[in-house]
Amino acid sequence: MRGLTISDGSVRLATDLPMPVAGPGEALVRVLRAGVCNTDLELARGYMQFHGVPGHEFVGRVEVCDDASWVGARVVGEINCGCGACPDCRAGDSRHCPDRTVLGILGRAGTFADYVAMPIENLHRVPDSVSTPRAAFTEPLAAAFAITERLHVRPTDRVTVLGDGKLGLLVAQVLQGTACALELVGRHESKLDIAARRGIATCRLDGFTARLREGGRQAQRDIVVDCSGSVGGFALARTAVRPRGTLVLKTTCADSVSLDLAPLVIDEINVFGSRCGPFEPALRALASGAIDVDAL
Repeated sequence: MRGLTISDGSVRLATDLPMPVAGPGEALVRVLRAGVCNTDLELARGYMQFHGVPGHEFVGRVEVCDDASWVGARVVGEINCGCGACPDCRAGDSRHCPDRTVLGILGRAGTFADYVAMPIENLHRVPDSVSTPRAAFTEPLAAAFAITERLHVRPTDRVTVLGDGKLGLLVAQVLQGTACALELVGRHESKLDIAARRGIATCRLDGFTARLREGGRQAQRDIVVDCSGSVGGFALARTAVRPRGTLVLKTTCADSVSLDLAPLVIDEINVFGSRCGPFEPALRALASGAIDVDAL
């Protein structure tokens, strides 16, 4: 089997990988398309000391499964595979199972290969109206919906998304649905134009930092979402959020970040990490056309 592998900071294409075997309660899925996440790039740089086949954004077709109703189905899959027995799993939160494996990230081979084995309970059928290229965006779009799953965003909230990469563009589209006062900040005109065509206000990074420098408290925002993928993103996001505001961290990075906690305490900032999210609203949004991924 072909597959992309990471080992000791080296990335190579292998042609002799063993075919995965679907165990009890699992399906063997032929990968049709897989997306490259910034996390994959960080894994190649040494994040989590990863070794093996990366990849976790995918759409595929089930070829082998004990449950015959799944065979032939086009599917996407949630990436956290829980033990099924711990309190978190019993409560339906396998995302935080202490013994979980994570597709292409932790203890489980990923989807940059011809085939992958996945628990059936992690799979979701792709609606016929959603094309295979669009379905490949389900996992990162679900990660964008993770924000509204945990945070009530009001129309009166002033919200900034930092970063105009794939995740930032998806997050901005999801937050646009809350009718908040939204802007996307980034470095690339061509990427910002994607959001602008959707009616989302945009700002170049240099203009945004100048506005913060000149405007002080009046320029700060109620909610700032860091999708920058960079070490400096956190510092900028912290500067941009008002006292008692909320800072949402979506960035994973191999480099360490120096953190001064005192300003967070003094300004009573709410900080929460945001990782994986719900697949159902992501698939509904793709099926309805509420989220545009064609431009991505």
